[in-house]
Amino acid sequence: MKVGRHFWPALGISAVAFSLWLLYHELRGISLDDVGEGLAAISSGQWVLSTLCAIAAYSALAGYDHIALLHIGKRVSWLFVTLCSFTTYALSHNIGGSVLSGAVIRYRAYGTRGLSGHEVGVLVAVCSITFALSTILLTGIVLILDPALLERFSDIGYGQFSAGTGVLLLAIVAAYVFGSWLHLKPLKIGPFQLHYPSLPIVARQLVIGPIELLAAAGIIYFALPEAGNPGYLAVLGVFLVSFSVAQISHAPGGLGVLEFVFLTGLSEMNPVGVLAALLVFRLLYLIVPLLLALPVVIHFERSQLGRNTR
Repeated sequence: MKVGRHFWPALGISAVAFSLWLLYHELRGISLDDVGEGLAAISSGQWVLSTLCAIAAYSALAGYDHIALLHIGKRVSWLFVTLCSFTTYALSHNIGGSVLSGAVIRYRAYGTRGLSGHEVGVLVAVCSITFALSTILLTGIVLILDPALLERFSDIGYGQFSAGTGVLLLAIVAAYVFGSWLHLKPLKIGPFQLHYPSLPIVARQLVIGPIELLAAAGIIYFALPEAGNPGYLAVLGVFLVSFSVAQISHAPGGLGVLEFVFLTGLSEMNPVGVLAALLVFRLLYLIVPLLLALPVVIHFERSQLGRNTR
């Protein structure tokens, strides 16, 4: 038990340390002044577009919770769900270990609205499935439309392999939809039980989830310079790879991981411009949401403390 308890934190710390070491070797010739110039080169129009993408991404993330509550059959006010979702993702994206940290935050919040621990567990599971399903779907599409994506990370030719992998990933999504149509039996893990989502729920997952990822990738795309820009599809593909690796590593905010994968995947671009775009992403997708979420958490905890002392 002790080994399992310390495994993921140790893995996250190791991933951050290794990524920062790799990043150091990538950025040895870049100064802070260079990065400052890269940020200054981003136009106001680019900032506006990136900001709109960040708003769209967090709006779609709120849809994750709405979908899960619809699956559970619980009614919670739209405003509360939106604030809870925003706060959950703003904190978990920065903390790392998004499933565990997100579960704790949601349990505190939705418990006040009558949801049991089991129901919150189902909600977290559905949100996680929505994210995974969306990632698989978009990755499959990108690999089919841009088979050269994997060659950005290796000199070995992956053309046919990429297209084949893309088809396989789309087949997984199709199997998930087919399972919903068949009304498969619920998944049971001890006392925990997860019912298969209905087709209307699945349809929502396949719309809302991809919107969030497309918008999040758009934050970086619109902040990148035009010189050497490979286009949105390539940026989306690199984003999906970097975001997936960051999630697996459990590194807080994907620190170091995101930067290294992007600098490798967009090697044809000026690294200063790429770093500047990633700083915009961190600001709009991580830092600003965190600053906005903290007062919400403080207000919620104070209100709960007030109720408990009455």
